[in-house]
Amino acid sequence: MTPQLVDKMSRSHFGPTWPEAGQRTNAGTRRREGAGTAFGRTAKERKRAKTEDCMKEKLQPIERGPGGSLSRMTAAQRRRANALIRKTCCNYDGGNCLLLDDGEECVCPQTISYSVCCKWFRWAVLPQDKALEAEIFRSASVKRCAECGAAFVPRSNRAKYCEACAKRIHRRQKNASDRKRRRNTDK
Repeated sequence: MTPQLVDKMSRSHFGPTWPEAGQRTNAGTRRREGAGTAFGRTAKERKRAKTEDCMKEKLQPIERGPGGSLSRMTAAQRRRANALIRKTCCNYDGGNCLLLDDGEECVCPQTISYSVCCKWFRWAVLPQDKALEAEIFRSASVKRCAECGAAFVPRSNRAKYCEACAKRIHRRQKNASDRKRRRNTDK
C-alpha cells in the first residue's frame, strides 16, 4: 500500500488528523472535508433532528373515518377553515405553505382540499375555533344554539345557547326576574 492510501484510510476511519506542517485548519475546514465532529454530527444537525423528533411526538396523526378516509368538510366549513388558516396559521404565507417549501413555492394543501389533510391545521389551527372543530370531528356532541342557530360544544347536558348568546340571554332573564320581583314588592 502506498503512504497516501494509508494516510487517506486512517483519516476516513479514525477521524480528522492534525494538520501537516505549514497547514492551518479549523472546525469548518474539517467538516467540509467530511470529518464532522468528534461525536458524529454537527450541532446544527443534532438540533434539527431533535426538533423533528419533538414535532413528531407532539403532532398526533389525523383521525380517520371507519373506512380509513379523512374527515370531509362541507363548503361552508371549508370557507370558515380557510378564513381561519389565513388569519391564524403561522405557516401560511400568501397562499403558500412554509412547511412544504423546499426552495420552490408550494400551495397550502389544506386551503384547496375539502378533507382535513394537514396535521398542523388539525392540531394547532383548528382548536382555535372550537365550534368548527366540533362540527367536523364530533358531530354527535354538537348542539345548535336555540337563539342564533350556531353550532357549539356544550359544557353540560343542560346547555341550550352558545357562549355569545348565553351571556345575552342570561342578562335578559335576570332583568326580567328583577322587574317581576320589584313589581310584586310595590303592591
